[in-house]
Amino acid sequence: MTKAVVQKREGLASAGSVLGIDVGCSRRRRSSAVCRLDWDKQKIHWTIARFRAAEPERSATISRIAGETPLACAAFDGPLRSDLEPIGVYRVAERMLTRRLQPLIGKPGQSSTPVGKQLNCHANECAKVVLGLRKISPARHRTAIHAKAIVEAFPSSFLGLMIAEPHLFDAQRQNRSDIFYVHLAKTGVLTRLISELLPDRGLVDIFEAVTNHDDRAAVVCALTSLCVAAGRYSSVGDRQGWIILPPRDFIQPWAWSLLVENAETTREFVFEDTQRPR
Repeated sequence: MTKAVVQKREGLASAGSVLGIDVGCSRRRRSSAVCRLDWDKQKIHWTIARFRAAEPERSATISRIAGETPLACAAFDGPLRSDLEPIGVYRVAERMLTRRLQPLIGKPGQSSTPVGKQLNCHANECAKVVLGLRKISPARHRTAIHAKAIVEAFPSSFLGLMIAEPHLFDAQRQNRSDIFYVHLAKTGVLTRLISELLPDRGLVDIFEAVTNHDDRAAVVCALTSLCVAAGRYSSVGDRQGWIILPPRDFIQPWAWSLLVENAETTREFVFEDTQRPR
């Protein structure tokens, strides 16, 4: 059984900010990144920084980039559950984005594996840092996991679902998200998405100019966060956590069909975004 739920459009303020964090696990390399995406009535721009998965560098970098402005939402590229405790199970959200989809766009890691548990731990720590800043708006979206607007992102799936023919790409696990990002930036899909969420504004920073793997992931996390703040998103999951996906009208028909098949097979839910304004 598939259930489609329309997320009520709350709309975005004329000016604001969201945060996206690419969660890494390395204490030696700066393989984590944070992106604050800002907008006003005229323009959109972002600020990015990388950091190690260790204190005090992690907290200091996130706090510096988050700045003093309130944040409409924050998205994290790592498993998150409402209590910010270890998950340790293979979740519905991960299964929904693996079955039938893996040969085309890869899959999320399982929260039950050693690597998944480690990533879950670091995602929780990043979320606690952001919540500790006390700048996150209350959650208003249907699939909220917390009283505050913190959500889970997965850039590779987010990007892959928007590609018309992913089978044409020679993408492997280590380069898949970069290949998808470059394609969607070059073809203007990412610009079209952000322009629909924040219309009539100039994009100061361009997607093509972001070339580092972790920076790209942080930008996609910020874009994921923006989708939630705007009430234009899809998501899969259950009480163990929800992964945020692009708006329904940006997901390719082949991908939506496979998500529906997965939902019908497992009796899980696929949540649909608001209808695009006519």
